[in-house]
Amino acid sequence: MAAYVIAHYDRIDDQAVLARYREVATASVAAFGGRYLVRGDSPKTAVEGDWAPLFLVIIEFADRATADAWYASEAYAPARAIRGTAGPRSLVIVDGVPSV
Repeated sequence: MAAYVIAHYDRIDDQAVLARYREVATASVAAFGGRYLVRGDSPKTAVEGDWAPLFLVIIEFADRATADAWYASEAYAPARAIRGTAGPRSLVIVDGVPSV
C-alpha cells in the first residue's frame, strides 16, 4: 500500500535555501522511487476551514517502509540539514488506502 509524505510551510524565510533544498531532496526522493504529486509554491485558497499553507508538498512512495527509509536515509540527510533554515515546516508520513 502506498504511503505519502505531506509537508507544508506557513512561511518561507529564505527562498535560496528552499531552492537548494529542492535540488537535494529531489535526488533523494528519486533514489527511493518516490514521486511528487503536489509541489505548489503559490498561496492556497481554503474552501473549508482556515488552513492555507504557503507551500505544500505531497510525495508518494511505494509503501510506508520505503517512506520511512527515505526520511531516515543518508541520501536525504543533507536536505534535512539545509531545510532547517528555509522556514518552519510540518511534515507527516501517512499510509494510503488499500487498492480495491
